[in-house]
Amino acid sequence: MITAALIAAATLATPVAGTLGHRRIRQASGARQMRIEAPNGIDEQRYVCIGGIDQWISVRGEDRANPVMLEIHGGPGASNAIYGPRTRAWEKHFTIVRWDMRGTGKTLRRSGTAHQGELSFARMYEDAVEVTRHVRGELGVDRVVLVANSFGSTFGLRLARQYPDLYSAYVGTDQNIHDAGRDDSAHRALLTRLHTAGKRKELATIEEMDADARTWTAEQHAAYAKIAATSDPLTFATMKSVVMKSLWFSPQHSLGELGALGKGMKLSEQILPATAHFDDWADGTTFDLPFFIFQGDQDVLTPTDRAKRFFDDVQAPVKDFALIEDAGHFASFRHPEQFLHLMLTKVRPLVTNQLRLATA
Repeated sequence: MITAALIAAATLATPVAGTLGHRRIRQASGARQMRIEAPNGIDEQRYVCIGGIDQWISVRGEDRANPVMLEIHGGPGASNAIYGPRTRAWEKHFTIVRWDMRGTGKTLRRSGTAHQGELSFARMYEDAVEVTRHVRGELGVDRVVLVANSFGSTFGLRLARQYPDLYSAYVGTDQNIHDAGRDDSAHRALLTRLHTAGKRKELATIEEMDADARTWTAEQHAAYAKIAATSDPLTFATMKSVVMKSLWFSPQHSLGELGALGKGMKLSEQILPATAHFDDWADGTTFDLPFFIFQGDQDVLTPTDRAKRFFDDVQAPVKDFALIEDAGHFASFRHPEQFLHLMLTKVRPLVTNQLRLATA
């Protein structure tokens, strides 16, 4: 989970990542890196009417014959579009579809806060189904690889469970597992971490919150995420070196659009309390499609051990769990080369074989 408060904390804790002049130079370099010149490539960004409002969708890849990967970003409200230069190598092997959900980034900036429609999990879930169907039609494919990270994996599990006919595989990273408040180990671990570090103010804030996230307000969800991330050295270092630099130097975003990203994360926090009541085990551990989780080996925001416990109970035609080493949250963006290796060795051969069998 990434929130506006978390971004603000990382910003305050580190110097601005260069002057505006340096930013323009880095943006230009990133734009050159992101050029797609392959004869069968695709590089399209446009607004599509989804759920009654214009929503931004990007489609990029070096070969239209490659498997299509639809990403569901986290946050809520945290666009993956900022990571374009870091994940450029992925586009050699997959056609990457990135979508700014309602209340996020370019979608929010397009029509403004007052015209985002209903900001609820249910409405955004229906948007995801509509985007999936739109992408299948536009690109002429029967199924797409569903890749969901962080809060996006809350949508991802439900999409994979309910619509296996739309997806060739499910890949969760920074996998968020809800258990209706049964497991308080992450809360206890945070208390211990704060006590050991002598962070008395943060400790008092967490102590005032019930261990059961179902009782929290949207503001408390944001406060918990901020404290959990900034008190963990690996997560906070990743926030500063990966997330903030990707945000500041993104060749796809103007300064005004960066402001919209921060505004969107704050706006989207309102959907968090309802999802705290979810129970992924009760909703079902049977998936009728290949199922993968690639998790940071040290994730404290969406705990690795909880994701592994859920994975162990999953029944699927094919399933695999792998750790991304030296990574907490934001694992696929901290180590995009490790994530790509997992996608190429475990996922791509499977989905390309599916395609061959379907067309034989």
